[in-house]
Amino acid sequence: MNGVDRIDQVFQDLKKRGGAAFMPYHAMGYPTRQESLEVVAALAKAGADIIEFGIPHSDPLADGPTIQTATFSALVGGTTVADCLQMSRELRDRGVETPFCAMSYYNPILAYGEERFVEAAADAGMDGLIVPDLPPGESELLEPACRAAGLATVYMLAPTSTEERIKSVARHATGFIYLVSVTGITGARDELPPGLPAFVERVRRHTDLPLAVGFGISTGKQAARVADIAQGVIVGSALVKAAGSEEGLDAVRSLAERLATGSHRTQGESD
Repeated sequence: MNGVDRIDQVFQDLKKRGGAAFMPYHAMGYPTRQESLEVVAALAKAGADIIEFGIPHSDPLADGPTIQTATFSALVGGTTVADCLQMSRELRDRGVETPFCAMSYYNPILAYGEERFVEAAADAGMDGLIVPDLPPGESELLEPACRAAGLATVYMLAPTSTEERIKSVARHATGFIYLVSVTGITGARDELPPGLPAFVERVRRHTDLPLAVGFGISTGKQAARVADIAQGVIVGSALVKAAGSEEGLDAVRSLAERLATGSHRTQGESD
């Protein structure tokens, strides 16, 4: 079973029992290398279905202050692409079986070598790849390499995406499609955007792939609302902030459990 198969299996299992996939993100190397390993292990134990394995980058254009600060701290601490892949291996060796999607901007992958990176990621136990600043029309090398290695290629769509862009992503994506809930950067928000259901429905008309919503989700109640309209609930900033708090790992566990409960509830279930 390759990475695409493992991700597909997650969504098939959730379709049978109801609810959406809880898909947390963590910036690897933050607050420290060892602590980031413990955070990912805790997320898996708390009910994560797919974990976004954040590879730090110096110019995270899609990210807000919380993740920017975390990735900068990780870079200052010496975290590299190779180290992130090694952390994936270590977690697999520890028995963490939750599918991992490497989330990296394009420049670190380009510097590492696209085909070399994909081969190393698959060997390290990664199941998919998310590159926020790489549209499908510019992934002539990366996408075939992922296909050959069995890694899912996940593309992003925003509320401003045109019908042509939606159709293009629907043709190229495997695993799932990442829907950015707002026109903006990552970060916890008090309310979900009112146009989110219409956005999800607009994309749904073009694909049968699972749709996962991210950006701005920070509570179990918000996760439950997203689970009513989409197949995946992506949470990053709120969990990264928890990891860097005084309570650290305990705060991550507590929040992750609430988010998992919200994501996994069956459609229409009361809050």
